[in-house]
Amino acid sequence: MTTIEVPALARVEGEGGLFIKLENGRAVEIRLDIYEPPRFFEGFLRGRFLQEVPDITARICGICPVAYQMSSAFALENALGIKISPRVRALRRLMYCGEHIESHALHIYMLQAPDLLGKQSALELAAVAPDIVKNALRLKKIGNEILKVIGGRSVHPVNVCVGGFYSWPDTASLKALLPDLEWGLNAAIDSVKWAVTLPYPDLEIDYEFVALHHPEEYAVVEGEVWSSKGNKVSIADYETRYIEEHVKHSNALHGRTADGNTYLVGPLARLNLNHEQLLPAAQKALKDSGIKLPLKNPYKSLIARAIELVQFYEEAIELVKAYQPDGPAHVELKLKAGEGAGATEAPRGLLYHRYEIDENGLVQFAKITPPTAQNLPRIEADLFALAPKIVKMPEAEATLTAEHLVRAYDPCISCATHFLKLKVEEK
Repeated sequence: MTTIEVPALARVEGEGGLFIKLENGRAVEIRLDIYEPPRFFEGFLRGRFLQEVPDITARICGICPVAYQMSSAFALENALGIKISPRVRALRRLMYCGEHIESHALHIYMLQAPDLLGKQSALELAAVAPDIVKNALRLKKIGNEILKVIGGRSVHPVNVCVGGFYSWPDTASLKALLPDLEWGLNAAIDSVKWAVTLPYPDLEIDYEFVALHHPEEYAVVEGEVWSSKGNKVSIADYETRYIEEHVKHSNALHGRTADGNTYLVGPLARLNLNHEQLLPAAQKALKDSGIKLPLKNPYKSLIARAIELVQFYEEAIELVKAYQPDGPAHVELKLKAGEGAGATEAPRGLLYHRYEIDENGLVQFAKITPPTAQNLPRIEADLFALAPKIVKMPEAEATLTAEHLVRAYDPCISCATHFLKLKVEEK
């Protein structure tokens, strides 16, 4: 028997363990054990007034609170049968640009790049490439500033409500971000050029990619749920195609297709399915990168994030320039009993919400399907694909290889970073 223990896996959110069982040099069982206690958000949303839901669900994640706010807001608006104004919709996309910018900059430079460059942390990377890390911090900060101006603060914003926003953000404060956004667009283009030069492990997987798709824009807040296998369903019909199941070794649900297959959500899925909807600068960055789609290497999700960084800086500039508040910032709600679903693209992938409310606007049922829950079975399958290489490696190298793959997914097990244990048992 060979046992490998990773006392602390840095740069992922939450607590989990990895178990690998080998027989005759072959992997026969791999489990990504999520033993962190569930937090029961769906349970304690019941009985809450619908206008409380965006603020409560924002607390699910400190990196992507906007995703939870927007998915819940759209779902509840659908339950009430109301439509937001085009100006509110544009502001929501701008806020989402800020979230994708700060999340992608964090993951590219602080979480995954150190692995690819053989560094233990961003601090170690900064020692040899200080300008890269300084630019990364500035790229992320600009995303946070967008959230702060629109949402009132950069972490867990408080201005989002069902029906729109509680108030319009100050025009001058938004316009003042333009110089930084212009700098960020150029820096993001440089990020793509840098990303394609990194040394990526060789791993090609035949994924089923799943993401929102919108014919007129790079899908973020609305659209249909598309699959690279040709399946297309409306957001309202999401649960007819994509299901969650309990597994013995995990406190996190695992997502699968209705016919039992794994699938992948996130930046690789979005880029592969929606690259035709990229804005001009992002289109050019993709073309100049020389990469061929579809990208099927999970480690190269970093490249997809870099291209999206260009996309969201480019779109943020357009939206800030066009911003001109007019009319009410939110729709007046007329309460009634109903049921509604909503889905948006969080930085990590498709995020689905469904709610049932009564005639007083109180939540009677809540279902939230985060990206990581959908990706967990796929991560395990990828580890199976890596297993033949891992079993031949020295202990330290095998451990690091498994860590790198998990981190490439940027899994959000929870909002706290603790540790992952890797145990290899051989008969």
